Order: sequence, then C-alpha cells, then structure tokens
Amino acid sequence: MASAVSSDTPPPVQRVGYRQLLRTPGAWTFLLPGFAARQPFAMLTISIVLLLRHTTGSYGVAGAVAAVTGVSMALFAPQSGKLADRHGQRAVLVPGVLLHAAAAALLTALALAHAPLWALIAAAVPTGASVPQVGPMVRARWAAALGDGGPGGSGPRPGRHPLLATAAAFESVTDEFTFVIGPVLATASSTAVHPASGLIAEAALTLVGGLLFAARRRTAPPPGPARADARGRHASALPVPGVRVLAVAFLGIGSVFGGMQVALTAFTQEQGQPGLNGVLYGVFAAGNMLAGVACGTIAWRTSPRRRLLTAYAALTLICSTLWAVSAPLPLGGLGLLAGLCIAPALITGYTLVEALVPAASRTEAFTWLTGSVALGQAAAVTAGGQMADGFGASAAFTVPLVGTALALLTVVSLRAHIAPRGTTTEIRQDQRTADPHPRRPVSR
Repeated sequence: MASAVSSDTPPPVQRVGYRQLLRTPGAWTFLLPGFAARQPFAMLTISIVLLLRHTTGSYGVAGAVAAVTGVSMALFAPQSGKLADRHGQRAVLVPGVLLHAAAAALLTALALAHAPLWALIAAAVPTGASVPQVGPMVRARWAAALGDGGPGGSGPRPGRHPLLATAAAFESVTDEFTFVIGPVLATASSTAVHPASGLIAEAALTLVGGLLFAARRRTAPPPGPARADARGRHASALPVPGVRVLAVAFLGIGSVFGGMQVALTAFTQEQGQPGLNGVLYGVFAAGNMLAGVACGTIAWRTSPRRRLLTAYAALTLICSTLWAVSAPLPLGGLGLLAGLCIAPALITGYTLVEALVPAASRTEAFTWLTGSVALGQAAAVTAGGQMADGFGASAAFTVPLVGTALALLTVVSLRAHIAPRGTTTEIRQDQRTADPHPRRPVSR
C-alpha cells in the first residue's frame, strides 16, 4: 500500500522487483560468498559476550571487550572503504580476512586462558579493525553492475537505474537475514557445543566467505583515481552534510542491535532459559527481514526523508516499552515490532547515500554508515552490560530507548541536510528535472 504524496518528492515511478534484480549478470557470483563473509557483523558481538560472560562471570567485562571491538570496527571501516574505492576490493579483503581470523583466534585463546582485561582489549582492537566490510562492497558491486543510469535514462531520478532502490532493499533484507542466522548460530553453538565455538565459527565463515568473495573479480567495481577536494587532497564522503546526519542517526540503530543483544542475554539468564536468547533475537531480526522484503516491493510515494523520520519515531515508541516486559512471549512480540521499524530506516539511509555522494566515494560512504551502526552497537553493549550487572535486564532495555530517542532528535532537527540535493551538479540537475513544481519551496 502506497503512502500519500509528499510535497518534496517527484511523482512515483513504477519499479521492477526482486526477480529482475537477481537476473542481473554476475549477481549470484558475489551474493553467495558475500553472505557468508557478512557473518562477523551479526555474530561477533554476541559471540564475545557469551564467551567472556562464561570465562569472567561479568556482563560488564564482556560488554567492555565487545565494545572495544565495535569501536575499532567503526574507526577503521571508513578507511577500509576508502582503500577499496582507490585500490580495489580484492587488495583490501584478502589481507583483511587473514588478519581477522588470526586476531579472533588470539582473542579466543586469551579468553579461555583467563587473561587479564588489558590483554583481551589488546586482542579486541585488531579483531574489530579487520572485520571485512562486505556489505558496503556488495552495495558498490550492485551500483557498478546496474550503472548510474537506467535504460533510456528512466528511473526514480533521471540517470539512476530503477533497480538501484530495489537493490538497496535487497541488501537490507540480506543484512537482516544474517541477523536471523548469526545470533542463533552463535548462541546455539556457544551453549550446546562450547562457549568458544561461536567466535571460532565466526572467524571460519569470515575467512572462507571473504576469500571466495574476493576471488569474484569480474563483478568488482574498478578502482578509480582518488577524488580530490579544492586543495588537492583526497576528498572524503564525510564532509557531505547528509552523510554526517545519517551517520549519527545510524548510531541509534546500532544501539538497538547492541542493547538488545545484551539485554536479551541477561533477560533469558534471569528467566533460567539461556537457550531462548537466540530465538528471541532471531524473532527481532526476522522483523527486520520481513520489513525489508516489503520495502523492496512498494512503489513509495512519500519522500525518503519522511520515511526515515517515520521509521525512527516508530522505533523510539516501541523501544520505550521494552523495559516494562517481564515474560518471553510479549517481549518477542515487541522485538518483532522493533525489527519491523529498523529495516525501513536502514534501507532509506542507504538509498539517500546513493543520491548524496558521488560514485567515486560510495563505498567509503556506505562504510561510514555501517561503522556508525558498529559504534552504536559497541556503546550499547558497554552501557547495557553495566546496567545488567548493576540493575538487571529491565534496566538494560533502556539503552535502546536512549539511543533511538537521540537519533530521532538528530534526524528531526537536521532533516534539511538529508534531502537528496545539491552535493553535485548532476544531482542538482536531476532534482530540477524531476520536480514537477520547481518554483514551490521545498517543505521542511
């Protein structure tokens, strides 16, 4: 069902769907290995929390080490994306996955040896820094495969392929599917096999999937010359105001992922059903996936900016109720609703980046967003761990609420910067062509 027409949006265009998208030549050659290589983002945090909770007995220590991993990932991810834009994905991926597997193995060994906190943190830094940024790389491959223009220049905007928005939705569905599979796999293996098996499985999937993905060279976007700013320095995607706003907003999404992981772990421990943790988190992630599937099949009439505001408002409302729930069934229902709100925010954010950032910096821009999710997740894991240790699971559920409320405030107050306009001459021309009422002021 389509929404009402927004005054700052061009008339809707009929989109093609997932079937046509998956017929893109070469798509399956990078989708399948890319799916395996994406698992670190879904498995790493929960695997570390479960392992260190077992070896140290403290959610606070486990959350702190997991947070260092997330901060390291967030800081290094944009640099990885920038290098991939300049030198090619293979040149970044191959050494990255090898380093990640070695660092994760070291962290596992130190945890099992009951090493001091400083040693665990020292191993967590390279573990997080080397997480392969496969999601942004896949998105960049879609953009390269589809090109920046559709047949005859048709599409949501002149010069943009009509399948690009569908590809953004498909990638969100894939991301969320990893969050269905990853935490369940990590929790099941950690509780049924060995506390370290989740982290070991994560490292193995990263290594195998990453190397296979890197081997698919034909679908990789060609490395390009560094884009320079007015002073001749390499231009980054971060100075684009809309990218900064979205990066801050995506911290809120990360706070939901991280806060839910710790809070659900503490909740199921309090309930005496630790194995239920993966199921509840899987329900939450399933909501993300279902909403992502739906978003890719809707010909939206509302602007991406308005959809982003609506998604964050709904997510904040749902998160405001989590702390009051004391039974698994209603908590699973609320988790499902929260998941249904996350996918539209993610999809809309990535769609806006394609319009805000030049193609030469696209992978880097995507990694700023994924890095922000990782940073928000890290902060939420730390805060949630402290709250769970000191006050219980109910207190830990307030962490997603604080994160989403701050993100909503940011998006509302800085919404003028996330209208897809003005970052390049081409985008300005596209908007003038697409706007049926060019003299009417853009609504705020």
